[in-house]
Amino acid sequence: MSLLVFGSTALDSIITPKKKNPRLLGGSGSHAAVAASFFAAPKLIGVVGTDFPRKYISLLERHKVNLKGLKVRDGKTFHWAGEYEVNMNNRRTLDTVLGVIENFSPTLPVAYTKLPYVLLANIAPKVQRQVLDQMKRPKFIVADTMDLWINIAREELLALFKKIDGLIINDSEAEQLTEISNPITAALAIIDMGPSFVIVKKGEHGAVLVHQDGIAVVPAFPLDQDGVVDPTGAGDSFAGGFMGHIAASGKLDFETMQEGMAWGTVTASFTLGSFGLDGLVSTTQAELEARMSEFRTIARIC
Repeated sequence: MSLLVFGSTALDSIITPKKKNPRLLGGSGSHAAVAASFFAAPKLIGVVGTDFPRKYISLLERHKVNLKGLKVRDGKTFHWAGEYEVNMNNRRTLDTVLGVIENFSPTLPVAYTKLPYVLLANIAPKVQRQVLDQMKRPKFIVADTMDLWINIAREELLALFKKIDGLIINDSEAEQLTEISNPITAALAIIDMGPSFVIVKKGEHGAVLVHQDGIAVVPAFPLDQDGVVDPTGAGDSFAGGFMGHIAASGKLDFETMQEGMAWGTVTASFTLGSFGLDGLVSTTQAELEARMSEFRTIARIC
């Protein structure tokens, strides 16, 4: 089943205590689309500059990401540079160059407007809404967001909440949005703002789904400290894996969402193990399924 993925396609320069990696393929849309490609047929909407390497276009195409909606504009590709501490929960932004994404107004190919499943990966809520306003009665819409938009575009974000089915957000952002520290109580408060369900990501402590039919908690896939190389894009990969599974199953019940969280968790674990998208793009379907089988045993997921 086809899935529309909208988000940033970027170049990331990442520094960890062990290594530097400049101008890697990054962005919320890129990570989510590649993660979803293990399950569904993702169609990526985004924009890059003329400096965007051809090798990254080829990489996305090899993973069956449809790029008809990825536009190339004169100028620089969105670039983020960041540095992680030894505790990789802590990072600081060194540089951000918005480039062509700053004034980007997405226009969907006509065929894309009829797609049933929509993932609005992390990007400004104003442009998330622009994509959504072009869709023709999608079946299922999920959005991701971050602290920046809560700070500078809160009203636009709250307006978006009334148009989506589900929100994916991390625990600190949920607290920032609601001023409630308990993730389940915070999720319930967000549901009152519009979405019918919320997934709160809790990093190495897994994720929790708060839904009208119940609450489900899925642990993180256990990786030792040496197994976490670069956390960049792990949350986007989780969202892509979750939505890819949903689109492939064609079901929207509570149990399917819980299963989707597990697939998202396993998919994200491959992102954590390498820089940028290297871990995901070097993973085979068999390796993904083998790790999911291991995760079912560890987490007691049926």
